[in-house]
Amino acid sequence: MTEQPAPTTTAGDPATARGEQTRQLIRDTAMRLFRERGYAQTTMRAIAQEAGVAVGNAYYYFGSKDHLIQEFYAQAQVEHRAAARPVLDREDAFGARLAGVLHAGIDVLTPSHEFAATFFKTAAEPTSPLSPFSAESSGPRESAIDLFGEVLTGSTAKVDAELRPQLPELLWLAYMGVILYWVHDRSPGQTKTRQLIDGVVPLIDRLVALSRLRVLRPVTRQVFDLIRTLRH
Repeated sequence: MTEQPAPTTTAGDPATARGEQTRQLIRDTAMRLFRERGYAQTTMRAIAQEAGVAVGNAYYYFGSKDHLIQEFYAQAQVEHRAAARPVLDREDAFGARLAGVLHAGIDVLTPSHEFAATFFKTAAEPTSPLSPFSAESSGPRESAIDLFGEVLTGSTAKVDAELRPQLPELLWLAYMGVILYWVHDRSPGQTKTRQLIDGVVPLIDRLVALSRLRVLRPVTRQVFDLIRTLRH
């Protein structure tokens, strides 16, 4: 019986672990170059050359630099969830869980601080596909919102029934605010960002606890309106 050759992709890699290794090599090389040279100064050709693959091969796995950034978002979210797992397994107090997840997010992003500072100009453009609010970023965004949903559902917090479904997205928006501050934070080790987290979490914790009070229902409605505005 004649042995059949291993199936290959159109880029020439066997449809096995080798293809995933090539993909990871390209991704890791791109992240290194983004950090060293900046996003705007790094080309797909340079990434391919540094990775030791053909330019066509690089484009096969990632159609553009934008696709590589989306991969960065997705990988950062996987790492964020893993880094947050110990505190989520250990704590049931809402404030402790939220603080742990926010700090874990900054822990994961810290090696990319200089890159984030240069890249932010691109991601901040409202029409950019790299914006965390864009349709292209929906996968990592929904994963992050789900993580903040776990912060809530695994806690002992008592939350207004109308606010509960919206709260994970609001917590994610707060996290986006923390990241924005972190991008511009030039304090040693971004210690001011850590102070921001430690200062704002008790306030959020208190507001969540007060959300069940009837007098705050108008504020809850305003929150819903804000979310609808941001979605559209």
